[in-house]
Amino acid sequence: MTKADYESDVLIVGGGLAGLPLALALAQGGLTVTVIDAQDPAKTHDAGFDGRVSAIAFASCRMFERLGVTKHLAGQMQPINDIIVSDGRVREGASPLFLHFDHTEIGDEPLGHLIENRHTRIALGKAIAEQPLVRLIAPNAVKSVAYDAAHATATLADGTMVRAKLCFAADGRPSPTREAAGIRTIGWDYGQTGIVTTVEHERPHEGVAQEYFLPNGPFAILPMVGNRASLVWTEKTAAAKAILALNDEDFADEMRARFGDYLGECRPVGPRWSYPLNLQLAREYIRPRLALIADAAHGVHPIAGQGLNLGLRDVAAAAEVVVDAARLGLDIGSLTVLERYQRWRRFDNVALSLMMDGLNRLFSNDLGPVRLARDLGLGLVNQIGPMRRLFMRHAGGVVGDLPRLLKGEAV
Repeated sequence: MTKADYESDVLIVGGGLAGLPLALALAQGGLTVTVIDAQDPAKTHDAGFDGRVSAIAFASCRMFERLGVTKHLAGQMQPINDIIVSDGRVREGASPLFLHFDHTEIGDEPLGHLIENRHTRIALGKAIAEQPLVRLIAPNAVKSVAYDAAHATATLADGTMVRAKLCFAADGRPSPTREAAGIRTIGWDYGQTGIVTTVEHERPHEGVAQEYFLPNGPFAILPMVGNRASLVWTEKTAAAKAILALNDEDFADEMRARFGDYLGECRPVGPRWSYPLNLQLAREYIRPRLALIADAAHGVHPIAGQGLNLGLRDVAAAAEVVVDAARLGLDIGSLTVLERYQRWRRFDNVALSLMMDGLNRLFSNDLGPVRLARDLGLGLVNQIGPMRRLFMRHAGGVVGDLPRLLKGEAV
């Protein structure tokens, strides 16, 4: 066997918003971890790299606190106190029937926090630098991963070889690691594009997030630190291209036609980003010495803002399974061990992915009878306290068989 340049218990391909938390969790459990990322960390921390914000659910926030990430996010976490879900048409305003989630109904804590992705990356990088059991190699791409009876061995673009007992693919929806392992996916394109930009507004948002369903797709107004909001503006792909091509004044007019004036004067600031929207589910999550997490395993519609939280649930479950196996002296890369992770996460991911798919299909149309039914449905749920509170607990990520990290406990 060729001698590797680096050896560790676990190899993670991908140092993003799922790969780095997984490294921290495994290291907390006493395992040595090598993370390989093709991106230069300095570039991913730049404001121009990624304009998105992510809603970090209450349970995910507890995990970040336990992993030592939250202390590096001071001043960058915007609490989500309320969520208002409504239906409407462009320039006609919202339906009088709506659904209101108020965090005080289920406790004193916010439903979650909105954090700019770049600030989360910076905080994760600082936490990784404090963890002696984690080695981050970046920027450097994985050229190939070979598997044998005892190890996964990655060969990097510069010829470096990294060997571990288990490899995690955390390299996003395209996931070359998943593709090379022959794991197939199923899914479909929505014919929609998500436009992302930041808006400055006159009046304070009070931590209220708005999900405004329009015929071409949802228009989400997500509160950011200060008098700012992040727009996640879904349009049919052809319409999105036309909107993105508008000059600044016309783009602002189109935005205001949807945004309204409830926050006073508002204007887009900074760049515009766009992302094609699709559903992608891996048929399997595991192979001997290999496991998929987050977007490598499942890519979902952003309609409910749960994409990153699903990935962080993968992280918490995978870390618990692997650390428990290591403590028992088991082979952490064996199918026997990894099957527990797959059973734990696949059903939840598929169920929530299909639910978000159904919500998008239900709300992204302008059929009269369907509009009436969904408006009545929103109004009905808003009047049924137990159902409303159950939905809030689901959004907070505190329902179901939770891994220890999502309870705020050590792995």
